[in-house]
Amino acid sequence: MFKNICKILIIVLCISCSKEDNNTPTPTESMYFPPLTGNTWETKSIADLKWNQNAVQPLLDYLELKHSKSFIILVNGRIVLENYFNGHNAATNWYWASAGKTLTSTTTGIAQQENLLNINNKVSQYLGTGWTSETLTQESLITCKHLLTMTSGLDDSTDDVEPANLLYKADAGTRWAYHNVYVKLQDVVAKASGQTWENYFNAKLRDKIGMDGNWVQLGVNSVYTSTSRSMARFGLLMLNKGKWENNIILNEAYFNEATATSQNINLGYGYLWWLNGKTSYHLPQSQLTFQGSIIPTGPSDMFMALGKNDQKIYVVPSKNMVIIRMGDAADDVNLALSDFDKTLWQKISALYQ
Repeated sequence: MFKNICKILIIVLCISCSKEDNNTPTPTESMYFPPLTGNTWETKSIADLKWNQNAVQPLLDYLELKHSKSFIILVNGRIVLENYFNGHNAATNWYWASAGKTLTSTTTGIAQQENLLNINNKVSQYLGTGWTSETLTQESLITCKHLLTMTSGLDDSTDDVEPANLLYKADAGTRWAYHNVYVKLQDVVAKASGQTWENYFNAKLRDKIGMDGNWVQLGVNSVYTSTSRSMARFGLLMLNKGKWENNIILNEAYFNEATATSQNINLGYGYLWWLNGKTSYHLPQSQLTFQGSIIPTGPSDMFMALGKNDQKIYVVPSKNMVIIRMGDAADDVNLALSDFDKTLWQKISALYQ
C-alpha cells in the first residue's frame, strides 16, 4: 500500500514538473547598452514590439504642439522612437533644469560607496560650521540626507544658497520643502573627494556611461546641459539599477533608497527623484498634501527626474522603458509638473495598450 502511494506521488510530481517546464516563460530580451563612444545605438521597431503604429503620429503631433525639442523612448535600452522638433537635433545641447538634481543624488551615492562621505553625517562635517545663518544647534541637525530628501528645514522662499539666505524655518527632518540648498551636496562631494565637483562627476559618472555635456552656472544655479541621448544614457543606467553592462557605477543599495519614499512627509519623493504611484505627494512651493498618484495616467512603478519647462526622464522598470522629453514649457506653467504629464502619458500608453 505504501509503495503504491509513493508511486502515485512520483507520477503526480513528474506531471507537475512537466507542466511547469512547458509553461516556463521565454526569457525577456537582454538589456542593451550603447558603446561609450560614437553614434551607434541599436533600435527596435514599433512593429517588432507589436505596438500600435496608429498611436505614433498623434503622440508626435502633441509633442510638437507642446513646444518639445526632443523625445526618445528606449525599451531594453534600444531606441524605439527618437524625434526632434522646432530646430533641435541629435547634436544640440539642452539644459536639464531640476531634472539634473538626480545627477547630484547619484554622484553623492557614488562618493558614499567610495567611503568619501556618509549621507547620515552632518553637512557641517564637510563644509564647516556657518554654512547657514542658523544657530549652531539648528545647523548641526542638518545631514546630507536632509539635503537629498528636501527636509533641511531651511526657508525655501529664495533660491540663493549663500549663508545669509539660508534661514531657519523648522528643525531638520520635520518639514518637506523644495529648495535649491541641495546644491550644497556638490560642495560636500568636492570637499570629501579633494576634487572639483565637475571633475569628480565627469570621472565617476559622465565618462563611465558615455555621456557628453557639462555644468553651466546660470545665476545661483548650476545647471547641466547635454544632448538628449546623454540624458537617455543616464536614464538607462538607472533603469538597470546603477549598473552599466556589468560595471557597477552606483551600488544597488543606494539606488533602492534613492528611488523609494525617503521620509514620511512627501511620499512621492526619494533622493531628489520623484516617485509615481504613491498614495499622496507634495509639490514645489506648496505645503499642501495632494492625494493620489503624481501622474495618475502613468505607470505606478515609475520614478522620474523632472525639471523646469518640462524637462523629463521617466524610468519605468515594469516595462524596461526610459522616456526622455526636452524642450520649452509645454504650457504657461513652468513648474516641474503640469497637466502636460497626464496627457502625454495617455498618448504614450496608447502605443502599447
